[in-house]
Amino acid sequence: MDSIYERYRDRADFFTVYIREAHPTDEWQMAANEREDVCYPQPRTLEQRLKIANDFVVRFRYRIPLAVDPMGNPADQIYAGWPERFYIVDETGAIAYKGKTGPFGYHPEEVEAWLARRFAAVLQ
Repeated sequence: MDSIYERYRDRADFFTVYIREAHPTDEWQMAANEREDVCYPQPRTLEQRLKIANDFVVRFRYRIPLAVDPMGNPADQIYAGWPERFYIVDETGAIAYKGKTGPFGYHPEEVEAWLARRFAAVLQ
């Protein structure tokens, strides 16, 4: 997503919503998380959730603006974003693209193709 963000950030607004840990240490862990040292317990407070999100941004030099879902998970409940999902909201506020849930339905190339079509039309 970083390269897509860099390519289109002057024409589209991007942001990420951190909802909750998909593979927390106190529930079940994935080997990939252990290899990459991204092992966190499931946050029980907003303060803990914010700390994990901030750690992620700093450690991975994440440049896309990041919002943190409150503990009631309203963004997840409204948009079914867990564990990961892409949405594109057009200029009118309508959902123009809704990706499938990750990890198997997580396809940044579909987002990039949509943006390329959208902004190629603007340039013509």
